[in-house]
Amino acid sequence: MHAHLLPENWAQPKGYANAVLCDAGQTLYVGGQIGWNQACQFETDDFVGQVEQTLVNIKALLDEANAKPEHMVRMTWYVTSKVEYTRNLRPIGQVYQKVMGKNYPAMSVVQVVALIEDRAQVEIEVTAVIFQ
Repeated sequence: MHAHLLPENWAQPKGYANAVLCDAGQTLYVGGQIGWNQACQFETDDFVGQVEQTLVNIKALLDEANAKPEHMVRMTWYVTSKVEYTRNLRPIGQVYQKVMGKNYPAMSVVQVVALIEDRAQVEIEVTAVIFQ
C-alpha cells in the first residue's frame, strides 16, 4: 500500500501529491511517453490531445504490468510550453481523470526547450508500486 503525506498546516494539493510513502511491492518504471499512438504516429498537434494520448499510452503500459493508475506514485511531466500547460489546466484535469481516475501521485512539471520528437509537446515518466 501507499499513503499520501501532508504535513500539518500545509495546503491540500490539487491534482497531485507532495509525497507518497510506499510499503513493499514491485516497482514499475515507465520511460518517457509522448502523445503519439501505438504506431508512433501523431494524430494531433493539440496540446490537450497529446496529453490525453500520452496518458493512454501510460495506461496501456500499466495494464501490461497488471497495474492500475492507483499504483502510480510519481509522475514527471516535461512540457514544451508552460503557457499551454497552465492555460489548459482544466481540460488537462478532465482528460487525466477520464484516463487515470482520481489517482494523484507525487508530480513535477518541467518546461523544456524541446523534446526529441519534434511534434511532441509533452513527455511523461511514471513510477508505480504494484501490490498484489
